[in-house]
Amino acid sequence: MTQRKEILLVGCGKMGGSLLNGWLTQKVSAQISVVEPMQLDFPDGINLYSEVSSLPVDYKPSVVVFAVKPQLMDEVVAGYARFVSENTLFLSIAAGKPISYFAASLIEGAIVRAMPNTPAAVHRGITVLCANDKVSQKQKDFSSLLMESVGEVTWINDEALMDAVTGLSGSGPAYVFYLVEAMAVAGEAEGLSSDMAMKLARATVIGSAELLAQSEESAATLREKVTSPGGTTAAALEVLMDPHGMTYLLTKAISEATIRSRELA
Repeated sequence: MTQRKEILLVGCGKMGGSLLNGWLTQKVSAQISVVEPMQLDFPDGINLYSEVSSLPVDYKPSVVVFAVKPQLMDEVVAGYARFVSENTLFLSIAAGKPISYFAASLIEGAIVRAMPNTPAAVHRGITVLCANDKVSQKQKDFSSLLMESVGEVTWINDEALMDAVTGLSGSGPAYVFYLVEAMAVAGEAEGLSSDMAMKLARATVIGSAELLAQSEESAATLREKVTSPGGTTAAALEVLMDPHGMTYLLTKAISEATIRSRELA
């Protein structure tokens, strides 16, 4: 009989809470324990500990998921070195913390670095994963299973690409939210009330995203279908697709985010 998996979630803030909710919603077959100093309400069946030293001496997790803020990680990681073994995986969702950072404390540990994004809160996120050479295929599969509970998953072999991933998908939700803000401001400039402009902007972005999600066609094809030659959409796209328009601005923005990610690492 296969031994039941033991998940140890370290930190249960926004992203940690999203993961926990995803595991419970998707009914991931595992016993879940949480290390969280805050007094939070958890469903029955979740083992709660205020600190790592409170865990049973004979406790052996299948995976330790680090979901604390990056700036607090220095105080946390070393306490979990006692769990290093070929049967324990360490998975981190801390932005800007490379695998080498964890390997310094978790010597010989199997480590996966993950970059999820905030739509994980509604199970529509996307996570990029990267592993060191200590991680087995079964552990990679389990990592995928855990992160698929909150959205899509993809893997990369070159960890250096994580900075670009952070700049594009990690920070990306903020760009979309700002697009809604900008569209609403533009609507107001044409005479719409602020409430009406925001309602139209929100609904347009939400509906377009759902159309993209349900369609097998590319974003470019969907854009072309909305654009009639010489029409209103074409007039707007002449501005947005100008050499110094939206692609230029987003390329520059994501480049700056990528650079900042490297600096933080």
